[in-house]
Amino acid sequence: MTVPWQRADTTWFRDCRWGMLACYLADSASNLQPTLLPVSDWNARIDAFDVDGLARQLAEARVPYFVITLGQNSGFYLSPNATYDRIVGINPSKCSHRDLIADLARALSARGIRLMAYLPGMAPASDAIAKARLEGEPDERMTALQRNWEAVVREWSLCWGRALSGWWIDGPYNADAYRHPDAPNYRSFAEALKAGNSDSLVAFNNGLRTPLYSMTEYEDYTPGEIERDMTVAPGNVPDFSRLANYERFLNNAQLHVLTIMGEWWGKGPVRFPDELTIGYTKFINSRGGVVTWDAPLTTAGLIDPEFLPQLTALGRALGK
Repeated sequence: MTVPWQRADTTWFRDCRWGMLACYLADSASNLQPTLLPVSDWNARIDAFDVDGLARQLAEARVPYFVITLGQNSGFYLSPNATYDRIVGINPSKCSHRDLIADLARALSARGIRLMAYLPGMAPASDAIAKARLEGEPDERMTALQRNWEAVVREWSLCWGRALSGWWIDGPYNADAYRHPDAPNYRSFAEALKAGNSDSLVAFNNGLRTPLYSMTEYEDYTPGEIERDMTVAPGNVPDFSRLANYERFLNNAQLHVLTIMGEWWGKGPVRFPDELTIGYTKFINSRGGVVTWDAPLTTAGLIDPEFLPQLTALGRALGK
């Protein structure tokens, strides 16, 4: 008998009101070309990442939670994972020796800041070997990929436990494959992500679009990815005589927006004046929602100096 699914409590997330995401990658966001970075250089970069300096900056800017990319298309990841290495068989491993998530969690928790992780729900698109081995024998449900990826994220989740407060999963885009009543599916993926922390929040992004949406009952908050359109109202509103507004829960998922503070993910320049960034955040907050702003880090792991003033202004304006 299947036990009814219960979403995690998102009260803490709503109360944060806003947070920051950083695309810390071996290449650049959404890059689809093979990354020729030597593994030794990747490990040197991760070893030099200044977790205490970043934690201090985030605390001074009053950032309540921080989201960082575990990896994306390149196949380089910023924490070790023996399951991933066993499946893909790449030597030397592109998973860093240092567990940057664990080190970040310790530095951030000491300052009362929550840590969350970004990860694509698919195999790394520009790493041909890893992609082929993770996807295995293809079928309509992507069964091999789902099972392999669940095993990978389960190891990470069990390793970090309650030190990690949530996940933002980019994709999977084949929603029909993940909506299947039998595992592997959205539920089994969410269970793997929550293996080490049942209270961890999960969102499954199904692409850039407005209005905001929730794809499945097995996510706790809306993925909310937007870029150019600063959404303010849900779609399919029958009454056009007044402005419809979002409410705290959209299809029972916590209202959340993820957007860019710069001109692209992980890149500048800053695109809005402080007043607009603050005002839009306050608007979504007034509906019970949360906004995550993407801003870049330097190679050393510190906030890009161009973005620190706006993040600080936002933190002061919202107060904590």
